[in-house]
Parts: sequence; structure tokens; C-alpha cells
Amino acid sequence: MGALTELALASSADEKRAEINKMRRETLTRLYKVHPEAQAAIQKAAGYAVFSNVGINLILLSAAGGSGVAHNNKTGKDVYMKMVSGGFGFGLGVKDFRGVFVFASPDKLDFFINQGWEASAQVDAAAKSGNKGDALAGAITVAPGVTLYQLTESGLALQATIQGTKYFKDSDLNAP
Repeated sequence: MGALTELALASSADEKRAEINKMRRETLTRLYKVHPEAQAAIQKAAGYAVFSNVGINLILLSAAGGSGVAHNNKTGKDVYMKMVSGGFGFGLGVKDFRGVFVFASPDKLDFFINQGWEASAQVDAAAKSGNKGDALAGAITVAPGVTLYQLTESGLALQATIQGTKYFKDSDLNAP
């Protein structure tokens, strides 16, 4: 069963947090194998965020949803978050991927947690199923002081979209 399926079936807040933490560990382990330099970058950073995301592209519309956690390296505090996105453009397919944001400064991390907006133009091609296939998995700078690593889990997608994504705190998983 995949991480997103397990998360969807988790009934309590504790179970959902446990599934997100499991996804984080698995994603970081895989990231460090694919990009060993990412481990030092994350350790030196003010913080990082790891998200699991499934995107669907249907001709002119794209949509995605997922969940994750932002971690403050100085305080050790985790903030559980959700993400949703939608866009317009040419696309066809379904893609399951993981995103790891690395924040160079505390203000970049705080802004992401409390504001969470990202707007992007995206051109992407991915073909992967289990251990078969390949996808580009590199780091890109998405804003000054913010780097993103994207790892494709599975799926087949061809897309060129203008996409808006909102990351926000999950009120069900964070203590008041």
C-alpha cells in the first residue's frame, strides 16, 4: 500500500502524523541516495519541508493534492501541512511525487509555513512505475533562499501548465 493510500485510511490524528513522518523518513532516505549533497544542505538549512503529492492532468486542467511536514532545524518543531494546486495548460496523466523544500533562513521557513503560496509555470515529462522508468530528480531554486528537490514515485505524465499551489497548516494535525 502506498503512503498516500495509508494516509487516507489513517483515522486518527496520531495515525496521520505517523504516516506523514514515515513518508518523510522514506523520502529523505531516497533523496540522500539520489542526491547525497542534499543531506548536508538540509542539515545546514534553517529548516525543510517534505510533501507527498499526487497530480492529475486532464487535457486542459491539472489538479493535485497532498500532505507533508515542515521542520525547523533550530527548534526541532514540526508543523503538519496540506497542499492543493490547480492549473491550466496542456497535460495528460497521473503523477505521484515527493517534494523536499530546503529553506536557507528562518524567515523563508516561517513565510512558507504561514503564507505558503507558490505559483509556477511547469513543463514536465515523467515515466516511472515502481523501479522501472526514470524521471529527472534535481534541485531547483524556486525562490531566493528556497531550494526544491522533486522525486517522482510513479506515474506517467506529460504536461505544460501554469499552476498555482497553496501550502497551508493542517488544523487537524497541529496542536492549537
